[in-house]
Amino acid sequence: MYITCLDLEGVLVPEIWIAFAEESGIPELKRTTRDEPDYDKLMKWRLGILKEHKLGLKEIQDTIAKIDPMPGAKEFLDELRTLSQVIIISDTFTQFAAPLMKKLGLPTIFCNSLEVAPDGEITGFKMRCEKSKLTTVKALQSIGFETIAGGDSFNDLGMIQASKYGFLFRSTEKIKADYPDLPAFEEYADLMKFLKEKLA
Repeated sequence: MYITCLDLEGVLVPEIWIAFAEESGIPELKRTTRDEPDYDKLMKWRLGILKEHKLGLKEIQDTIAKIDPMPGAKEFLDELRTLSQVIIISDTFTQFAAPLMKKLGLPTIFCNSLEVAPDGEITGFKMRCEKSKLTTVKALQSIGFETIAGGDSFNDLGMIQASKYGFLFRSTEKIKADYPDLPAFEEYADLMKFLKEKLA
């Protein structure tokens, strides 16, 4: 029995921090897990920039309200959910993901949470568990599921490599070059064809 595990940002929706970097005019916030493999380090650095510019959760949520899924993402997800159980496993936060899940038809998502002060300042973050993507895939395997996993960034590689079938979707040239054994796709139609073969 298969369960498909997908990353969220860069795969189904645009990168939230890049959209916020553009909206706020703070180019440093464009740095993502494609650039920095250490998520803890990346998030602490982001929170420092937010504090410096006196920006909080509301400003980021205002940007997220304007973000739509990537063209074709909802249709891809709808079709995939007729073939397999699907869980989105993301290092984003419930406070960011909720409005995007509505636009994607409310798929199941496992993600993290932010610590927010009464004035809206983001003071910290709470990870669901260590190496959450890999840990989740291994937990699913321990209860009898075969996993198929895909994403675009360094923090997706653990779950991709631990799964029976793994793939990259709209990843960087560097990651694709460093992991030539992983199938890499740019279009949902090509990815769906691959998944249909594996799930047949």
